[in-house]
Amino acid sequence: MKNLKLPSPTQTIQFENHTFFLKRDDLIHPDFSGNKARKFYYYLQNDFPDIQKVISYGSAQSNAMYSLSVLAKIKGWEFEYYVDHMADYLRENPHGNYAAALKNGMHLIVGRGITTPTQEILFIEEGGRQKEAEHGIKILAQEIVAWQKVQKIEQLNIFLPSGTGTAALFLQKAFVGVGTPRPTVYTCACVGDSIYLKKQFSMLEPDEKYHPTILSLKKKHHFGKLYRENYEIWLKLHQQTGVVFDLIYDPLGWRTLLAHPEVYRETPTLYIHQGGVLGNESMLPRYQRKYPLIMSE
Repeated sequence: MKNLKLPSPTQTIQFENHTFFLKRDDLIHPDFSGNKARKFYYYLQNDFPDIQKVISYGSAQSNAMYSLSVLAKIKGWEFEYYVDHMADYLRENPHGNYAAALKNGMHLIVGRGITTPTQEILFIEEGGRQKEAEHGIKILAQEIVAWQKVQKIEQLNIFLPSGTGTAALFLQKAFVGVGTPRPTVYTCACVGDSIYLKKQFSMLEPDEKYHPTILSLKKKHHFGKLYRENYEIWLKLHQQTGVVFDLIYDPLGWRTLLAHPEVYRETPTLYIHQGGVLGNESMLPRYQRKYPLIMSE
């Protein structure tokens, strides 16, 4: 794939009367961006002459599903994607990540066991949670360190919301060897809770010295549920920064970050925009239907 915007740009934003830096991984490429572009960069950059098909699993509106469909199309691989269930409305009215992945040639399989991987089949864990993701995340870390030196920032905090936690984990691990003071990576659990996220970290890296710091809100958050607070902060982000964020991870990410001023008040803080905005095509109408008066308040 040509014309990848690497290193991705970093800009300064003002949000809720505070200054933040924003790493725009959402701008890497129109079809291959965000944390999935980082996680799957290893597969994009290397040749796999024996591979004929890539298979993975997850939800029917997954960002990873769409990114894998792009990767498979570039590589000339078949792409099989497995889901436990699928809403009738989505099946009859394809939109968002699902529609885009279908257009790229994805074959969706509902409620069946996953094909056994062979020498010709590449298996990708849900959300790209595997060791190969470390390759692209290391490059992200190198970009951040280079930018930090140019900006003459001595101590830097970094925040990104997590699903599987793969990106946050490998990012913190990549900083271990850069000297002192090294950037500190903060994250929050968007899928499950902090205990679940810690387990995800440990599956990839048992040594806790490489684990990011998990922040949380007092109130439990359920993945995919429509929260008024999430919609409100998403609208505020667009109004105050001019940047469109995703509607699943970023609202919780920003709410969590703002709830921990000890992270950003005294120390320059970089928020990583991990893309995923194609999913807004399905999420935004749901929010608009549930909270029709918010825009006019």
